[in-house]
Amino acid sequence: MLLFCAMSSAQKIFETLVEKTDGAELSQMFGKPCGKLNKKAFIVLFEDEVVFKLGREHIDEWILTCKGSKNFDPSGKGRAMKDWLQVPAKNKKYYNELLALSLEFTFA
Repeated sequence: MLLFCAMSSAQKIFETLVEKTDGAELSQMFGKPCGKLNKKAFIVLFEDEVVFKLGREHIDEWILTCKGSKNFDPSGKGRAMKDWLQVPAKNKKYYNELLALSLEFTFA
């Protein structure tokens, strides 16, 4: 029996962002798909949303810009990772800019 699992649009976008990053590879972080470059995670797919590592100094600004965004809290227990921003797909027009900021922050 063949099972078909359709890829969500967020997953497709996430994989495209990783693929367009030279030298990056798909990996896992907290059991979730992530993109790593030089063994450092810079992007994660979580709850069908893309999560970017931006640095805490940029989080508040981007929460205001990207409606529905929030600090990444993979545990769901109020222990957000202060450098990471979880961004719903309705804000995908900002994803390329967020990817560039993520790479700049992670590899500065």
